[in-house]
Formats: sequence, structure tokens, C-alpha cells
Amino acid sequence: MSDSSASIAERLRRDLGRMTPNEKRAAQRLLADFPMAGLDSAARFGEASGVSAPTVLRMIAKLGFPSYGAFQDELKAELAARRATPLTKGLQRYADDPLAAFAAASVDNLRATAANVPRDEFAAVAALLSDPRRSVHLLGGRFTDPIADYMAVHLRVLRPDVRRVTGQPATWLDQLLDIQKRAVVVLFDIRRYSADLADFAERAAARGASVVLVTDQWLSPISKVARHVLPAHVAAPSVWDSGAGLMLIAEALLSAVATARGAEGRARLEALETIRREGD
Repeated sequence: MSDSSASIAERLRRDLGRMTPNEKRAAQRLLADFPMAGLDSAARFGEASGVSAPTVLRMIAKLGFPSYGAFQDELKAELAARRATPLTKGLQRYADDPLAAFAAASVDNLRATAANVPRDEFAAVAALLSDPRRSVHLLGGRFTDPIADYMAVHLRVLRPDVRRVTGQPATWLDQLLDIQKRAVVVLFDIRRYSADLADFAERAAARGASVVLVTDQWLSPISKVARHVLPAHVAAPSVWDSGAGLMLIAEALLSAVATARGAEGRARLEALETIRREGD
């Protein structure tokens, strides 16, 4: 998969490990105020990061950009993409064979997602979800909440204390009472990003929970408070974004948790089968 498939935010998170300490400071400043910090001049960006302008230029070179101007052009294009809506995407005819066109886009999204999810982030999330001492709470946005539901019903079979955050946003606050320091909160959020989800994420993080964000390649604002971020590619020949990449991440995590749970997970599966036979 070409590096051109990765968004700037994906490259930042993926490449942090090969940056110098000062380059990391610039990268972390950009992630903390993404994408606005990068729209300033290199000198002002560096000043805000506590590093020099040449350090900023070396950082963006490691991201694959030949110049600061090229970096800002891409940043502006991604900012426009983050703000895209079904109306701005339009209702034009995308192809003579819409099924083939959508299938091709979905395959591209799956490949780009697999290529750009940081493996250390994925492993860390799988470990959190596999720990039975941690409660797990799942929630999504208008179109992504069904993926949270899908993941929850599978996780419940593999481990105890899995909860769906349900109801209207006003009732989510009641459910924060059960989210404590060792809790894991898994949120699904893609463009148009949910302000209610962002508020819930901030409150959960303030209570000490580990917030896991599954988002698109442009990164939901929740990424600023999330402990772990798993980006999926979602663009498709449609007025809506595709959930294929999000499902890839969800199902891959479920597979990793099933493996990690080992004998304990198998015991729960066997107990569930016994319950089902008793009901026949």
C-alpha cells in the first residue's frame, strides 16, 4: 500500500517512533491542535511547539512531504474532507456498475485500513479488551452505533462486564457513574463528528477511563482525549461513508480477544452452548 493512502494524522501517529525528541514535540503539538496548528507558518508552528522552524521542516519531511507548502496543501485538502457532508458529496452517478465500483472502493478501504493502523496501538487495545478486570463500555454515533452494538454482543460471550451505553445523550451521563478508572470506553466516530460523543469522551477520560477511538483517516476530535486511536478508511462512491474499514477493526479486535482469552474464553463459549441446549 502506497504511503499516499495514509492521511497526515495517520502518518503522525504511525511515524512518531522514528522521530527525534524535538520532532516528536512538533508532531504532538500538531496532533493536539489538529489540523489548525499546521496551517500556521513554520516559524509560528515551531514557536508554539517549543522547537525551531528547521525542526518542523524535518518533521514534515519524515512524513513524506518535499516542502512545507506541499504539507499545508494536503492539510487543507484533508480539512475540506473532514467537513464533507452527504450534500457536498452530491448525488451524482458514480459508475455504470455501482456494485463493482463500491466493491472496489471497499477493498481499497480495507487494504488502506490494514496498512495504516499502528500495530502497537492495535495490540494495546486488544490487551485492554481482553482484561476481565476492566469493564468495557461501547458507544457510537448516528451511523456507527450499530458497529458498537455488534462488537458488544460478541465481547459479552468472551468476557464479563461488557456494557452498551444506550439511550439519548442526556441519559449517557447516568451511565458515566459506572465508568471508573480501570474502565475501557470504546467509541466509534466518523465525519460528521458527533459533539455529544466528544463530550462523553471528555467526561469519561476525566474519570480516568481508557478511551479507545475507532474513527476515520482524518481523525475525530475525540482523538485529542483518546488514549488509543485506530483509524479506518471510509471514503466511498456514495453520499455516505463506508463502514467496511470500521468493521474490519472491530472484527480483528474480537478475533484477538478470543485468542487472548484462551481457556477462559472457551469456558464461556461452552457455558453458553449449555444454556442454549437447556432451552431447546
